[in-house]
Amino acid sequence: MTSSPWKLRELEDKDEIYSFLQRDRFYTAYAIADLEHDLFPYTQWVGAERDGRLVSLVLLFTRIEPPALLAVGDPEGIRMILKWKLRPGQAILTFRDEHRPAIQGIYRLTDAKRMLRMVFDPDCFSPPRIRAERLNIENLDELEEFYREATETGVVTAFSAYQVEQGVFYGIRFQGKLVSVAGTHVVSPTYRIAAVGNVFTHPLYRGRGYASACTGAVVSELLRRGIDAVLNVGKDNAVAIGIYKRLGFKMHCEIIEAQGTRV
Repeated sequence: MTSSPWKLRELEDKDEIYSFLQRDRFYTAYAIADLEHDLFPYTQWVGAERDGRLVSLVLLFTRIEPPALLAVGDPEGIRMILKWKLRPGQAILTFRDEHRPAIQGIYRLTDAKRMLRMVFDPDCFSPPRIRAERLNIENLDELEEFYREATETGVVTAFSAYQVEQGVFYGIRFQGKLVSVAGTHVVSPTYRIAAVGNVFTHPLYRGRGYASACTGAVVSELLRRGIDAVLNVGKDNAVAIGIYKRLGFKMHCEIIEAQGTRV
């Protein structure tokens, strides 16, 4: 009987983790940002080695509920990690098409969405003319109310207070009230990468270029700081894709986001 060529182990060395994630920096952007000092304690990293070489990695990020889970690398290694090492009952899963058969054997997937991961190209940047206001932690109450109202319109948001403390947010007001906001999910000064998100405009104020202006202001600041920017957008959201392309974002890859419940 031959022994398995696979070895599973928890990873704690940031340099080792980053070296693996850097192979596809823009797909793994969120995970790279989670290596930052303030977020790393909320992470669990498990790798799968085959013949002594790291070929798969799964990240579990526990600062949100349900936790977020990212799959990277060889599908069989990912299947083994999820079967034997990382076993959350529920999670928000992000993965590539090739990972789906391995994951579906372990998780029942619901609300699965095909998303485009887009990457900001500074050479194609067209700054919008409308000026947006920089928002910070002093605006937290306003932002929480703004995103609560967004949720009431049926929009699913992923806003948390810590994102304001560590990130970049811009908004536009009408008669003193925020009507459009864009920000970041994560920003990593150490690894020079950020994920743009939390983009929402109140339905009564759409079609005026506000979302473009807010998003443009966010990427302008990231550009000044020498930080790469990525974002996710629904594959069928032609309007948003057009806005992001005009700002200078380009397609990098297709991903799947889904709610997962362990079978």
